[in-house]
Amino acid sequence: MTALDVQVNSADPACPGQAPLLPVVGTGIEVPLVTGDSLPYANLDYAASAPSLQSVADHLSEVLPYYASVHRGAGYTSQVCTALYEGARADVAAFLGARPDDVVIFTRNTTDALNLLARCVPDDGPGGGRVTFLDIEHHANLLPWRRGQHRCVLAGTTQRATLVSLRAELEARPASLLAITGASNVTGEVLPLAEIVELAHAAGARVVLDAAQLAPHRRIDLASSGVDYVALSGHKLYAPFGAGVLAGRRDWLDEAPAYLPGGGAVREVTLTHTEWAAAPQRHEGGTPNVLGAATLAQAARTLSQLPSGALEAHEEALRTALTDRLNRLPGVRTLRIWRDSTTSIGVVAFTVDGYAPGLVAAYLSAEHGIGVRDGKFCAHPLLSRLGAPEGAVRASFGVGTTLDDVERLAAAVEQLVTSGPRWSYDVVDGRWAPTPDPRGLPDWAVSTTGAADRGTSPCEPLTA
Repeated sequence: MTALDVQVNSADPACPGQAPLLPVVGTGIEVPLVTGDSLPYANLDYAASAPSLQSVADHLSEVLPYYASVHRGAGYTSQVCTALYEGARADVAAFLGARPDDVVIFTRNTTDALNLLARCVPDDGPGGGRVTFLDIEHHANLLPWRRGQHRCVLAGTTQRATLVSLRAELEARPASLLAITGASNVTGEVLPLAEIVELAHAAGARVVLDAAQLAPHRRIDLASSGVDYVALSGHKLYAPFGAGVLAGRRDWLDEAPAYLPGGGAVREVTLTHTEWAAAPQRHEGGTPNVLGAATLAQAARTLSQLPSGALEAHEEALRTALTDRLNRLPGVRTLRIWRDSTTSIGVVAFTVDGYAPGLVAAYLSAEHGIGVRDGKFCAHPLLSRLGAPEGAVRASFGVGTTLDDVERLAAAVEQLVTSGPRWSYDVVDGRWAPTPDPRGLPDWAVSTTGAADRGTSPCEPLTA
């Protein structure tokens, strides 16, 4: 039995959610509370960036001594890294069920991948270069398409009504591409992908799947699903080393201008002419992120070893336990897009009457050692239509989460609803924070030339 087999089989399939499904780095770390105590960290923020799988960290340690630049190098370590990089490409293709002629391009993340594809949609083909998308999308699958011809379709109150609207739009105004999320990053609801692909192809449109949230939770098979392109991020797939993927049909990618003109993207250059390489190298100018690609591929290999249905059962147990508890609390509302959705990944968003989402998140961290996400999750139009224009709180989980983690969150929210916070909180530099905040950061996280800066985001609401 290999080490990977031991990791995969460590959880009891008869009791989903009781134990981690796979070991992740950081399990059991102690985090400080405002009371002066500490607790093991309950990481319920997987949808933002998932922790590294232990197998990924182990693989990084193994390959890091050989780190060198890939391609064109005669040195042994360069040859090792070239093989590692191109092998990662093949393993990611297998993970995604790619067709034999599909291309796998390594990018920085999902946003980068979708922006790359946006520059490849031909204006002279069927649909005239128009891109159609829903109003529920993450900004990464909404903003890139606005540079060209585009149509935004309002999702209905049911998935069935949404499909009807999509079909009517594509029949009335043919599009070259339908850009669709696999699972909402706000509510976790999964769209009926097979039906969406069928209606898009019937109207002559290709389909790109924003799988940033779906890929860590569900198997994706390009060949069997008929999806034309897929984009994903390594940092959400338990490989937080700065790589993403755009995979799919070759023709658009070979015919488009180089995404990042420079070394590695060309075959021949003169002072007046450039002969570009074919994809994927055409769009991977510069020295590639070999360690990001290698760790992403290792995460893909590890997740592929999970028994069929194990991840779905694990997350369903966690999601059911959390939503059942939250839905019983007065003033707590869990968010949904569609009345008839039946499948969701490990993401639950909710609001608490009387408390700003940022205050709830600060309270959970400061008094209970729980990490969640708050705000509008780079999906501002969706939060507005869900009646939460100031944002919500999002709990998200995955292979390292247990029922103890979600029960701890539910108990903390119940305490907030019934008794309120035990500490005082205020908006400091645009973010809710305990006041005072006696917790310190590790020395290695603090700049040696100035005070610690926990950072702010332009996406965060500034109101109290």
